[in-house]
Order: sequence, then structure tokens, then C-alpha cells
Amino acid sequence: MPEQPPAATAGAPPLVVVVGGGVSGLSAAWRLASAGVRVQVLEASPRLGGVLDRVEVGGVVVDTGAESVLARRPEAVELVRAVGLGEDLVHPETARASVRTEGALRPLPTGTVMGVPGSAAAVEGLLAPADVERVAAEPGLPAPPLDADVSVGDYVASRVGRAVVDRLVEPLLGGVYAGHAARLSLQATVPALWKHARAGGSLLEAVSAAAARPAATTPVFAGIRGGVSRLPEALAAAVEARGGTLRRSAPVTALTRTATGWRLQTPDGGVDADAVVLAVPAPVAARLLRGPVPAAATELAGVETASMVIAALAVPTGQLAGLAGSGVLVPPVVGRAEGLQVKALTLSANKWAWVAAQDPDVRVVRVSLGRARETAVLERDDADVLATAAADASLLLGRPLTAVAGSVTRWVDGLPQYAVGHVDRVARVRAAVAEAGALAVCGSVLDGVGVPACIAAADRAAADVLAALATSGGAAPG
Repeated sequence: MPEQPPAATAGAPPLVVVVGGGVSGLSAAWRLASAGVRVQVLEASPRLGGVLDRVEVGGVVVDTGAESVLARRPEAVELVRAVGLGEDLVHPETARASVRTEGALRPLPTGTVMGVPGSAAAVEGLLAPADVERVAAEPGLPAPPLDADVSVGDYVASRVGRAVVDRLVEPLLGGVYAGHAARLSLQATVPALWKHARAGGSLLEAVSAAAARPAATTPVFAGIRGGVSRLPEALAAAVEARGGTLRRSAPVTALTRTATGWRLQTPDGGVDADAVVLAVPAPVAARLLRGPVPAAATELAGVETASMVIAALAVPTGQLAGLAGSGVLVPPVVGRAEGLQVKALTLSANKWAWVAAQDPDVRVVRVSLGRARETAVLERDDADVLATAAADASLLLGRPLTAVAGSVTRWVDGLPQYAVGHVDRVARVRAAVAEAGALAVCGSVLDGVGVPACIAAADRAAADVLAALATSGGAAPG
């Protein structure tokens, strides 16, 4: 059995165990180790990084998880710099994507908020004339303030029509959450629109006013040369440099309260900790909390998750000659009508100079498949997935693609679905966990699925357990 560091004794720094070695858990561990406590990370899988990973396909390395972070939030960019990757921060060469509609590719309109336009003119050519007229009529509709959370689809459709939801909001929202607008919370997933809805007034005018504000000088997105998946690797090294320990293939099977802290059971024994941070997917957190914090477990068990598949296709460079833009989005309604199974594709070399520079003769098309409650794609073998990805990409790009290599990555239960009322659910989870003492939760199930949001939640979790330890004099209350 691996030797376990004991929980704090008189004069020794307290021990905090972080369950989960994705970017959330590693971020929390880094903050804790930097504060001077002893830290141990327990990761169930053989590798660290969670859904941040990369693959080499046809001699070209690409991310298979998030390939960028929102640069206008400070958390991720600041952390990248703090762990020594600042010189490798890069920005996309292009972020202009197209959307499939009426059998053709049309540029996504600019000046939108999650696909909601600021004017009817912005959607001319994308929507049918009657749908454009519906958008134009929005400022004249009654617009009382909302007093409760609603789904993104219901709110946007009530203001500018169902076509905007089907053709623009769905593919953008689905790209972030792998979900459906009719079931995703406006408050949790598009807070900018929620803030406006709470105040009332024309949605079109609010989006137009936002678009008219002076543009920020900071690029919207940032990546890391070599892949965003380098961030958890750098975090892991930084945690170890501060004395923390990282254990892979170490699933936690049970969590119980003790007189002085917590006991974490693992297949090869257990660990006694003064405090615990849970940085695991909602289903795992629900299972571990079922005994010690049943109220939080019940809330987390109610969070639906979505799975998705990333197929990376390496093709000869000449097959993509003349194609501009970062990629293509496929609205679900279009996918059903045209028999397309992919929901999006990215032209990786167009988007990232570091990808293009690796091999001038090979280009990678990154294809996404799968949304919430659509699990059939997970059950198909790799060859079938790659064949589907190549066929759909060929149709979307209007040319035959012959992959010289391919790779398939499955993210099972990788994206929590923020249902209506999610913000209140998270508040109840945090309140219940706080009552348990020296325990905190973080991860994509809470405040956002993007890397900056996960880091922010991890920072909060680390601060919460540090405060609990300080209040108890270095050990969790009994």
C-alpha cells in the first residue's frame, strides 16, 4: 500500500486532500500548496488533466478538449502565466466561423450575444424573410422584467422567434454545453442576457447597444502553444514543486467524517485528511457525499450530464486549399434535415498558427459529435466514428476528404447540463457542504464549464477550506 501522509499533528501543517486531478482539482491544489498547507491529489484515472488532453494525429498535435480559454476573464490567463507558460500564450488567427443553412455555409453574423442578433439586418440571408420580419418586430413587443429563471430557448424564441433559436443559438450553445436551448438555464448559461431580461426591455436593442460599445483591446480568446492541455501538466509540476503529492489511478470509494477531519477510502487503503476539496464530476461527487452530506448529494445527483466525441482527421493540406475561417457549426434542425451527425468542425491550422507550423503537408479537421441525451455515438467503434466524421466534413466543406490518419476521443459525462434553476441548485450545494466543515466542492458543475470559470470555482473552494482550517486552529471541527 502506498505510504500516506498523516493528517496534521501538533505543529505540522494541515493536510488537504483534493479528489480529482483535472484542471479544477489541480488549480485548487496549487492554491492550497501555495498557501503552505500539505496537499495530496487523488485522481481516479491513469492520467491527470481531466477533459483537457491532446493527441498526435498524422504527426500533428491538437487539443481534444478545450482548445482555448476566454481571455477577457482573468483567471485562466493569470494562472497560465503563474505556472510559467506565459510566453506560450497565443491568440486565434481567425475566429470567424460559418453556419450550415439551406444546404450552404453562411458566415455567422457579428455583434451577437450567443447567436442573438442586434438587428434584423444581421440575419438577412440566414433566415427566411418571414423570420427576419419577426426579428425586426421585437422592439415593439411588450417586454416586462423576468422574475424567475427560464430556458434560453423559451426566452429568446419569445423575443425574436424560434428561427433564431434553431439556426443560431442552438449551434453556439450546443458547442459550449453539448446541450439544447430548450433545457438550458438562461441565468446560468448566458448571464448577459439574463441580466437584461431581469431589467426588461427590448432584447434587440440591448444586444445592439452591447455591440456598439468600444471594443476591448484584449482578444476574446487565448490558447497555449502546444495545446491548452499543457496547463494541467504545468499545474501538476507546480504542485509537486511546492511539496504536494499527486496519485494517479487512485479512485476514492468513500468519504466519511472523523473526529478530527475526513477519511477517504481508496482501493489500496485510505487517507486521513484535515480538509477535503471535491473536484470531480457531479455523479461522482453525489456518490461520495451521499453519506456525509445527503442534501448536497441529492442536488448533485439531479444534474444531467452530456457526453461527446471528438474525431481528429489528418488530411493532405491540398484538400483544404482555399478554405477560410475557423470552422463550421451545424444547427440540430439542419443536421436532422440533411442527415448530418456532426455538430461542428474546426479547421485547426486556420485557427492556430502553432498547429499549422507543425507539418506543411498535413492539416487537421477536428470534428465534434454528440449532445445531451444522444448517446448512440458513444457506442460506435472508432472506425465508424471516423468514417462518419469524414463523410459529414466532406459534405460540409464541399469537397472529398481522404484522411491519412484519425483519432477518436470520447468524453463520457464530460459536460454538466445547467437546467433552469441551476444557480439556485449550486447555492444549495455550497450551503450544505459548508455546514459539514472543512469541505468544499469545485468543478464544471458549478459556475461554468469553461476553464476560467473552473479555475475561479477552484480558487473559491481552496479559500473556503483554508478559512475553515484557520477557524478550527489547523484541524477540521469535530
